[in-house]
Amino acid sequence: MQPGYAAVLCVMAVLGLEAAAPGECELTRLLQDKLQYEMRLRYMKHYFPIDYTVQVQYEEVLRPSNITHLRNRTVSEAALRYLWFHVSSQAVLRIREVLPEKHPSWKYTQELCQLFDALGKEYSKYRQADVEAVVADLVKLVHSGGAENRRKAVRPKALLDNCLKVMRMLYGTRCQWEST
Repeated sequence: MQPGYAAVLCVMAVLGLEAAAPGECELTRLLQDKLQYEMRLRYMKHYFPIDYTVQVQYEEVLRPSNITHLRNRTVSEAALRYLWFHVSSQAVLRIREVLPEKHPSWKYTQELCQLFDALGKEYSKYRQADVEAVVADLVKLVHSGGAENRRKAVRPKALLDNCLKVMRMLYGTRCQWEST
């Protein structure tokens, strides 16, 4: 466990979701560090066969344009962060499902899962009833897993690229990250 990690979790437990909590900002900053271009390229492209894809539900691909569309429909920022968390954590799990434990990317995806688990502790206090219906419906679809006919093939790196782009849209200004 990294130094200060327990303190971050304690801070997160005390603060609410409506504003991005300092602990939430710290965890997303750690995620941003893990999702640096060089790491995504090495672990999600170079260590996979050429043109390798993962089957995901259509709703598990969250792009910046989707966020813009939802913002135009006046969906709250808190609900958008809630949606981003569920879609992105599910994307990492989808990637991890196809990896054997001895794969070079296994440890990297394990570390991403741990960061999402820590963020999940914050979001676990947030109920689906508290978010707009459109976001609640999307979260239900993401976790249903039964939409086999609504699957699409996506490269692992593309899933993490979208995760990072959307995270920067939702947290960059609010958490006052330095541009990297």
